[in-house]
Amino acid sequence: MTVTIAIVGAGARGQIYAGAAAADGRARVVAVADPDPARRAKMAAEHGLPDSACFAGWDELAAVPKLADAVVIATQDRLHVEPAVAFAELGYAILLEKPMAPTEPEARRIVEAVERSGVVFAVCHVLRYTAYTRVLKKLLDSGRLGTISSVQHLEPVGWWHMAHSFVRGSWRSAAESGPMLLTKSCHDIDWLLHILGEAPVAVSSFGSLTHFRPENRPEGASTRCVSCAVEPDCPYSAKRLYLGCLGDPRREFWPLGAVTSDATEAGVTRALESGPYGRCVYDCDNDVVDQQVVTMEFAKGATASFTMTAFTPLEHRKTRIFGTRGYAEGDGHDIRVVDFVTGAEETIDTGTAAGASLADGHGGGDGGLVRAFIDAVTAGDQAPLGAGPADALAGHLVVWAAERARRSRSVEAL
Repeated sequence: MTVTIAIVGAGARGQIYAGAAAADGRARVVAVADPDPARRAKMAAEHGLPDSACFAGWDELAAVPKLADAVVIATQDRLHVEPAVAFAELGYAILLEKPMAPTEPEARRIVEAVERSGVVFAVCHVLRYTAYTRVLKKLLDSGRLGTISSVQHLEPVGWWHMAHSFVRGSWRSAAESGPMLLTKSCHDIDWLLHILGEAPVAVSSFGSLTHFRPENRPEGASTRCVSCAVEPDCPYSAKRLYLGCLGDPRREFWPLGAVTSDATEAGVTRALESGPYGRCVYDCDNDVVDQQVVTMEFAKGATASFTMTAFTPLEHRKTRIFGTRGYAEGDGHDIRVVDFVTGAEETIDTGTAAGASLADGHGGGDGGLVRAFIDAVTAGDQAPLGAGPADALAGHLVVWAAERARRSRSVEAL
């Protein structure tokens, strides 16, 4: 069986999932819907799509007889709900980019539509599908560490990634996309629930926008990097970041692809002179936090802390797990295990070679998710995905509770 797939939203994420599906060899992209003619044309050229399979919007695709077994919905965050509900009702299996939706009622509406229709459904929580996660999950489930007492988990966003996506970019405004914990870190909250095998019963959180604010603008700084006297000494220089992508195909795809399709020095400079990605990071309309801590308590007293911060290199997540019989710490590649009985130490190589960024496929998670999704669609069974709609919703509920706790400085029960 060849699984046929329609792509709704042909930006970076849609392109990545389409490419992973085609590379798998068991799937074929047969349609695309995107309002941008250039993105539609690119997808059509890469996958040999006729004009009749190219649509300017998801609603146009939904209006014709069913064209595919499955649909990838990779639109902007606030444009997930209507297509997800519509395609579920049409009987398409759905791969939905995270987050599910900006609000709990909208997410529940998606879950209800999927469960009512009985279609295969996955949210793109790609961290679940890396080799590293599989090895770590197997270690914890084996009981080798004993009872888990606590977990520390760090998401190192990366200083330039923060500036690119969450200060200058599409996820800079909570009103336009969502809070940082939802748009960026729902990955990590979902991952913690996955490896621990349960959801918390209470959550608290603290965090704020500490640095990327007008009052922190250096003396003499301009509103744009291309004309700024202090730009050479600024860690967040758009000139350094985007001109530095030239000549590297991976970095020209991302992050530069979000800035301009003209991957030349002149093209990048023009984009920085007039577009959003050339703005001074202290002179943007951003309001999402640049650091946040979430603390969770579980039913039997175990705790977990999650830290998201902009002020790091962009690297794999770092995790420490404290058990009653052993200790483990992982860095996305290797897992160090200490046995409390023997004192012996072991370092497990999980075989992870890919980097942590979008351009690197999130440590193999993008490809792993797509393979599991194709398995599920082929079998007509949710099981190969290892999670269902309720699992995806559970992590989102923790995120929304944590945001309520952060804003009200409270502890929220779940």
